[in-house]
Amino acid sequence: MEDVVTAKADYSKLDEAGSVLRIRLNSTVVHVGHSNAEKEVQIAYVRGGKLQTVTAKNCVLACYNGMIPYLCPELPEKQKEALSYLVKMPLVYTHVALRNWTSFAKLNVHHIVAPGGYHTYTALDFPVSLGQYHFPSDPQEPAVLFMLRTPCKPGLPQRDQNRAGRAELLQTPFSKFERNIRDQLGRMLGGAGFDAAKDIEGITVNRWAHGYAFAPNPLFDPVWKEEEKPWVIGRKPFGRIAIANSDAGASAYTDVAIDQAWRAVSELRRG
Repeated sequence: MEDVVTAKADYSKLDEAGSVLRIRLNSTVVHVGHSNAEKEVQIAYVRGGKLQTVTAKNCVLACYNGMIPYLCPELPEKQKEALSYLVKMPLVYTHVALRNWTSFAKLNVHHIVAPGGYHTYTALDFPVSLGQYHFPSDPQEPAVLFMLRTPCKPGLPQRDQNRAGRAELLQTPFSKFERNIRDQLGRMLGGAGFDAAKDIEGITVNRWAHGYAFAPNPLFDPVWKEEEKPWVIGRKPFGRIAIANSDAGASAYTDVAIDQAWRAVSELRRG
């Protein structure tokens, strides 16, 4: 735990031939289906531009549930329709490297909420030190600023807003992000001496097109009975294929993803 921030990961250890558990990186699954008279599951994936396959006794699809109807077309139509209902929310996580954070200290603020801004939330990193990693306690020290944007299109139903926001992310050049970041920080912090031209050392923009899991919203969604909920219908086991991910619990949290993984594996063990 002490070196979780500063330690370097050796990704080659994830896919060793002699390991009981192997995680194959840089591999995109394109098809999943039963084979051998439904006694096995065959998974086709692309790696290095080449199509490869692997066969297993069982399979857990723990990916974005909205993609599963395309990956596993043999699913029942009702289940595919339910899975397609679960449209994820797009998010933008922006990080700005600052020469110092004196402007925040002068304003005596840690974070700023701007509902009408291009980024709606701006905050200094949490003051956490762990092992060899130490947060910048002196305002004269460099710091990393976090900024959040949720692209959407007000006026549309929530799921359509998510789709519109995803389309926006695909069309927005980095220059637009940079221009809005510099303008917004200048307007928020300029009165405390912030100068975007001098104080910004770097910018990274992480476009999370398929971000948070779908969660029911009483403004847009009906009140379903438990057995009618799209995520409940969508996560039903199909032969030797089980379905997990936080989407299957309609909540974008780690504990939900863990619970759904436990349920999916348990279903296959019972089967």
